[in-house]
Amino acid sequence: MKEAVLIADVGKRFGAVQALQEVTLSVARGELFGFIGADGAGKTTLFRILATLLLPDEGRAEVLGLDVVRFYRDIRKRIGYMPGKFSLYPDLSVEENLRFFASVFGTTVEKNYELIRDIYSQLEPFKTRRAGKLSGGMKQKLVLSCALVHRPEALFLDEPTTGVDAVSRKEFWQMLRRLREQGMTILVSTPYMDEAEYCDRLCIMVDGRVAALDRPEAMKRHFGVESMNEVFLQLARHHKTE
Repeated sequence: MKEAVLIADVGKRFGAVQALQEVTLSVARGELFGFIGADGAGKTTLFRILATLLLPDEGRAEVLGLDVVRFYRDIRKRIGYMPGKFSLYPDLSVEENLRFFASVFGTTVEKNYELIRDIYSQLEPFKTRRAGKLSGGMKQKLVLSCALVHRPEALFLDEPTTGVDAVSRKEFWQMLRRLREQGMTILVSTPYMDEAEYCDRLCIMVDGRVAALDRPEAMKRHFGVESMNEVFLQLARHHKTE
């Protein structure tokens, strides 16, 4: 099986709001795949469905070959999920947070330390500090470490760089590239168009739909522009006139 994620005609509605409309795409194993779009485009809703936290109203989705509705328990054991809001225990220390998340998955920090070593080494000087007292960039690294501590096969990161300074954002994407080089499948959403350049392929979402799906360079060539921001602006204008 080559696909880590398979999405077919997925739709989701919240009252009168159609959050997702006929979303169809696939993500290959070992791919760093990006979801780009403005707030309200449907990125978080789609990620919550893939992380088995939300049921689709229409269509189907598979993660690691498993249906997200029927096999949600198995999927949860095999993925790492980093929600948009940092999900730390602020009164626990850095080390206590990491050990707690490891225990939830029935493993230990020591068993999987090799995977998180490059990230956690930056946190070790602060391992006794309460998570709530960390800077935004350090909180980000801790949440990523917690999402990786059970050695997942796929990683879902929902707007992980929102509210983080530019230097920390760049460091974070460098860490993701290293994880990808180790064979991990990574799906990441972001509202920052410049971050699209780091992805192998990406999906641009507008109003709950897939507006474009391709490699960043191919998208820029198609629209005859030099930046992903220009690609997004052209797509947004096109959808407004439909």
